Order: sequence, then C-alpha cells, then structure tokens
Amino acid sequence: METLWLLGAAFGTAALGGVLGMANGIFIAPILTQFFGISIHVAIPASIVAVIACSCGSAAPLLKTRLTNIRLAVVLEMATTLGAVTGVFLIGMISESALYGLFAAILALSARQMLGRRQEAIVPATPEAATGWARILRLNSSFPDHATGREIPYQVARVPLGMGLMYGAGLLSALLGIGSGILKIPAMDAALRLPIKVSSATSNFMIGVTASASGGAYFMRGDIDIGIAAPVALGSVIGALLGARLLIGIAPDRLRVFFVIVLAVLGGQMLLSAFGIHLAGAET
Repeated sequence: METLWLLGAAFGTAALGGVLGMANGIFIAPILTQFFGISIHVAIPASIVAVIACSCGSAAPLLKTRLTNIRLAVVLEMATTLGAVTGVFLIGMISESALYGLFAAILALSARQMLGRRQEAIVPATPEAATGWARILRLNSSFPDHATGREIPYQVARVPLGMGLMYGAGLLSALLGIGSGILKIPAMDAALRLPIKVSSATSNFMIGVTASASGGAYFMRGDIDIGIAAPVALGSVIGALLGARLLIGIAPDRLRVFFVIVLAVLGGQMLLSAFGIHLAGAET
C-alpha cells in the first residue's frame, strides 16, 4: 500500500510540476519526510530521481510544440550543472535553517517580480534588436501560440546575468534536494525576459540534466533507496506527461498567477522550516 501511495503522490505532484516547469522535487522531499516518515537523507536522493523522471516525461511533448528553446537550454545548463556539482560538495557545511531562510527570501522576491510582469510584453526578435550574446549564440527564437494560431517571435536578453542566476539555482537544487525549476523560471523571467510558456518548457527540458549531475553523485555514494525511488520515478513520468499537455493549452496570464501562488505557498513553508516548524509528520 505504501508503494501505491508513493506512486500516487508522485503522479499528482509531477502533473502540477509539469505545468509549472519545475518538476516535483520541491514537493516530494517534504511529502516523503512529513507523511511517510522517511529520513531526509533518503528523501533528498529520491526527490532528485523524481526530478529526472519528470524531465524525461515532459520533455518530448514540449519539444514537439516548439515551446522549448533548446539552444538556450544548453547554454544555461552549463552554469546550472556546475552549480549542482558544487552544491553536492557543500552539503553539511551550511546549516539547514540558513538554507531554508535563504530559499524563502528568494521565493518571496521571485513571486513579487513575476506578479509585476503579469501582462507579458514580448520583445520581438528582429535583426535590428538582436545584440550581444543572444545574437552571437543565436538564442532568439519563436513559438506557436495555440490560442491565437500565430507564430510569436521573442528576444533573449542579458544572457550573462541569466547564467549567474542559473549557477545559484543549481547550487540550491543540490543542497535542498529540489528541482531547480522553481528558481530557473523566475530567473528566466527576470533576467532573460522570456515568455512564461517558453520559460516553463525550457526549464522542463533542463531540470533533468541538472538533477542528473547531483543524482549521479548520490548514486555513487549509495544514498538512493530503490524501494522508494522506483515508485516515485514511475509516478513522476506519468504525471509529467499529463502536466506537459496541460501547459500547452493554459493561458499565459493564468499560468503566471498560478506560479506566483505556488511560490508564495512554498515560501511560507520554507520560512516556517527555517524556524524549525514543520507542518506535519516526522521531523526533517
């Protein structure tokens, strides 16, 4: 029965994560510790496996719709993977309460910034406007808007700033055992000025690579419990497939507001955790 509950929890959270482009690692780790009584040292590697499974499940449908900017994902992933590897080696050197507090502050700032851009103003990717790293690396692209039936071009801005934020996202991802999509999407929104659907789809593509960097290290150390990670991975793949299809049809302004709500809820949870207050179940 516990295996079925694990599979169901992974399915539900992966469907939600697939819509938001952040996988389900941010939900799985608290669920495993607080509702299943699993040690945090087992829950974190299992959540990393769930993130990899989510990315595998959602990447293909979003690639077919051309929402994913593959060239940009490859560029940003270099910084994020480096941050994830760095985070693995820093585990234990930073107190858990300090990490939770920092994470809560970042989520609060991200929510405020994303809410301010509720009405997207997409800058067209014209040859005259394409400058800097975006032009050199040919990162500007376009995506089909299924609501209007039009092809919408967009321009990628401030690539160096975006890479710096991606390094930090990968670092926190490994330290807290979460999918870095919860931080990648606000970073793409603030620094790169991407449309929210493109940010979500590109994040879905990237999170598996980031998680694989730290997941490989956890596997080499023997920290992955197959009995827990296997049902979580299976539920995550199936849920992510559903989430990717929901993302294609949802309106951008509703997706942005939905993401802000999730940021606010998770930020409140992290703030409570920083003071040692856990909402339910076992202590982490």
